[in-house]
Amino acid sequence: MTIQVRFFASLRERLGRDGCELEAAEGLTVAEVWARAEPGQPLPANTLTAVNQEYCDLDTPVRDGDEVAFFPPVTGG
Repeated sequence: MTIQVRFFASLRERLGRDGCELEAAEGLTVAEVWARAEPGQPLPANTLTAVNQEYCDLDTPVRDGDEVAFFPPVTGG
């Protein structure tokens, strides 16, 4: 299965890239996607996650062709 991973805002700047593509033989959760995309890097506190542009939890399953996004909390005024 192929998963598109996207990093936004300060995460993109910190990691030095805006995303990657992951190949996996089995189903993954959002947390496992982060662990494979950024091995050895802990997920920053308060990071928001989305699968196919819908907010989700870290234990949300990911399917072939999904887009998983990681981004910092957004504030506005």
